[in-house]
Amino acid sequence: MFVGSLSVDLLLGDVHSLKEKRGVVRPIVAELVRKFPVSAAEVGNHDLHRRALIGVAVVAGDAAHCHEVLDACERLVAGRPEIEVLSTRQKLCGEDD
Repeated sequence: MFVGSLSVDLLLGDVHSLKEKRGVVRPIVAELVRKFPVSAAEVGNHDLHRRALIGVAVVAGDAAHCHEVLDACERLVAGRPEIEVLSTRQKLCGEDD
């Protein structure tokens, strides 16, 4: 069993309040959960209205499948025109870790 995680640091476009931020971040998180077998949530930068940190987790039987799913999630987020991806980080934990 392998557990993969992805963190995506985002710079939001034309956002001027935390309410507008929620209107941008929530649809991204919902689309990740709807399209892929993952758990996803906003996990950081809660007080900053132009920044967001989204966390994604997946559990799979092999490492390659974890990487495939997380790469697809990363591409989905990066393809959104209203945001800029500042950085991403993938981590994989196996049974021996």
